[in-house]
Amino acid sequence: HPTEEPVWGLILHKHLSIQRQLADLEKLADLNEGEFTLAVPQNTNLHVTAEKKPCPLCPEEKFKACYGHKLHRHLQNLHWKISVEFEGYRMCICHLPCRIAKPNFVADQTFSKMGAHYHCIICSATITRRTDMIGHINRHVNKGETESRFITAPAPKSSCEVLKEANTDVQVLPNYFTPQKTDSYFNPKMKLNRQLIFCALAVLAEERKPIECLDAFGATGIMGLQWAKHLRSSVKVTINDCNENSVTMIQENCHLNKMKVKVNTKKEDNYEAIGDGDESTDTIEVTKMDANVIMHLRSFDFIHLDPFGTSVNYLDSAFRNVRNLGIVSLTSTDISSLYAKAQHVALRHYGCNIVRTEYYKELAARTVIAAVARSAARCNKGIEVLLAVALEHFVLVVVRVLRGPSPADDSAKKIRYLIHCQWCEERIFQKEGNMVEENPYQQLPCDCHGSMPGRTAVILGPLWSGALFNTGFLRRMLFEAVQYGLDEVQPLLKTVVCEAECTTSKNFSTHSPSDENKQGKRKNNEVMRNATKRQKTDNSAEHPAFYYNIHRHSIKGMNMPKLNKFLNYLSEAGYRVSRTHFDPMGVRTNAPLAQFKTVLMKHSTPTYAGGQTEGPLHLTEDVQVGDQLQAATDNKAKDDEFLEENKSGDSGTVFAEDCPTYSAAD
Repeated sequence: HPTEEPVWGLILHKHLSIQRQLADLEKLADLNEGEFTLAVPQNTNLHVTAEKKPCPLCPEEKFKACYGHKLHRHLQNLHWKISVEFEGYRMCICHLPCRIAKPNFVADQTFSKMGAHYHCIICSATITRRTDMIGHINRHVNKGETESRFITAPAPKSSCEVLKEANTDVQVLPNYFTPQKTDSYFNPKMKLNRQLIFCALAVLAEERKPIECLDAFGATGIMGLQWAKHLRSSVKVTINDCNENSVTMIQENCHLNKMKVKVNTKKEDNYEAIGDGDESTDTIEVTKMDANVIMHLRSFDFIHLDPFGTSVNYLDSAFRNVRNLGIVSLTSTDISSLYAKAQHVALRHYGCNIVRTEYYKELAARTVIAAVARSAARCNKGIEVLLAVALEHFVLVVVRVLRGPSPADDSAKKIRYLIHCQWCEERIFQKEGNMVEENPYQQLPCDCHGSMPGRTAVILGPLWSGALFNTGFLRRMLFEAVQYGLDEVQPLLKTVVCEAECTTSKNFSTHSPSDENKQGKRKNNEVMRNATKRQKTDNSAEHPAFYYNIHRHSIKGMNMPKLNKFLNYLSEAGYRVSRTHFDPMGVRTNAPLAQFKTVLMKHSTPTYAGGQTEGPLHLTEDVQVGDQLQAATDNKAKDDEFLEENKSGDSGTVFAEDCPTYSAAD
């Protein structure tokens, strides 16, 4: 029939359970028997009569042919009301034998039941539950797959959003900030992380040119594009990802930034260039491999690992072929385990026992570095920690690789256990040596193990006990950040430089890098010699391990001094002191906890002295307060004795004039 051609055309391209209107389902029953058998599977055995009409979506044994008014209610209530809508189409539930349910075994007989299901309009998959079908369609939409292969007129494709960061444009898919819902993950909150890694790569590019760098988990390719766009001929960038959709997105983003693309997979080598040669001579190599595979096959000078979650599964491959004096940076986003919220996961991934402490962020950084040092030592390589940053969303570690068994042994010796007091939060690394102490808790500077009953301390680790920063490298990173106009990362780098030198911001000097770095390329043997000297220097030159939170150790009923003033008080007392990026209220110092509390108590003011300015609490004030409290206690004791004597008398009556009166001071 001419009026039924649009419906008939749709039947040829998609399943008959997918219709726009309820009337389209009713029209399917109006077809004659020959036409109807073309649209329905041959084994449905449907029977069409002149008066009664069968359901086009149910077999005869489930729903027999009936009159039009009953069929209308059946289609409306059992098929149309529980359908799933997508771009004007309704995916109705289907009872035809398109999908056979699991057989049921009863005695020696097998019964197979026809299962109700939905047909996906995009990929023709069959889904049994309506909620699962809705989630299935949403996953297609999140991946940008909205064009159906079964509809003659393709559905309009969702437009991708273009974001700009550091003069680099990237095209992202919907829900780009949720890794579970998209293949190309892009987190705007990690901008600080990307800038830190760029500064580290820029410093390495000044030492030797050109360098081969790898972004092992490219996603959108934003990090590798920034490397190639700003450092240009100094670097040879390789962006890798194992997901095919991500590789396609990386190629499109390279074309968007007018970069030449060299596609390299396991099976083929394909070269593709976009744009004029004079406009951009930079070439980015895009690979589709597993990260472990590409790091085993090729050697790199700079490797960055940023997987979703922990990166311990890729450390052995990263240190296998990394070149001498190269840099390995890794970003760990499994903060639930590193920040001691899931301690069993930290034990499983890092082989480290940790608990929640006031310095949990530095504890997380030392946990990651210990895993890095062990992986490097298995490859006969040592490490020099250049930078360790732990913020709200990630833990970033940047290390330099030193080849040879001697650097590997030196790095392995810096992995120790930590003794942590659970009462006063004092901590100390366990001493080196093979002799086992009877009571290792006696190494703690506090006396909680002697004055408190039971077990007062726990042993954490193994952890990295060496330095977390390299001052010279950090100063050159700050210089590169100023040179490339990275304003967001400069305050963090200044704080980290002060923390590495254990000085306050007043004593911070912003001098440019040394003349040796300005002259150009540094010789490799000189770098090796300087690195060896740094490892053999005295530990007293390093920054103190861990920090104290000033609020955790405040005195109840006392007003603490301002943090900057407290830093000056500790410095005047003869201790090294600085702020830390791990905690905005943290103080990194080499003062023991007892001295820390003494200085804090000395310069705190009582809460009742509201009009008093901040300053030390003098001894005379302590004596006066103590005398007042003692006098009030003596008066109260005398009054109690007086009341007891009157109660024990003959009359048993206490007169009002005999009762003492209490003042407000008492």
